[in-house]
Amino acid sequence: MGLNEDVGRRLRTLRRERDLSLSELSRRSRVGKGTLSELESGTRNPTLETLYALTTALGLPLSAVLSDPLPTGRAPAPAGVSGSAVTAVLLERYEDGAAVTDVFRISIRAGAVQESEAHVPGTRESLMVLTGTAVVGPPDGTTTAGPGACAHWRADAPHVYGAPDGDVEGVLFVRSPVAKEPQGGQPVTTRPGD
Repeated sequence: MGLNEDVGRRLRTLRRERDLSLSELSRRSRVGKGTLSELESGTRNPTLETLYALTTALGLPLSAVLSDPLPTGRAPAPAGVSGSAVTAVLLERYEDGAAVTDVFRISIRAGAVQESEAHVPGTRESLMVLTGTAVVGPPDGTTTAGPGACAHWRADAPHVYGAPDGDVEGVLFVRSPVAKEPQGGQPVTTRPGD
């Protein structure tokens, strides 16, 4: 199975586990019902922005649609997805009782800026820059980080990724609170310490 089919299968399973119709997930995520149907059938290429909109509406981290759950200690096969400026390849997914931490190898295209909508409440991101200079974080308070530097920001609010001076390569950590079992079709997310 290819990436499109794998993502579609996982997305359909997660939607059904939460007892959501295509129309309801479309409404919550602001992703068109036709697009959602094509994604679930594996006939449409998913973008990073679309998958984040859908997983946020489901109350889950991005890795929920990029990898199948594996026994502890086994790494998922790399799965990547591209957005308007960022290409992200899932390297690792770690889950404990409080949160899911996704580790991505990312590239930010030179001169491009990607705006990311808010993710699940309590989500935080950290970027370790390998090469280039990244401009990341909330639109009204970005951080500039060069090779060897790290930037951290809340990802449960809108945020941006940019590469003003050339391509950027880095490692992105996304830590999201664990979603509790769905109740009546509503994902319930807990923040660490709840």
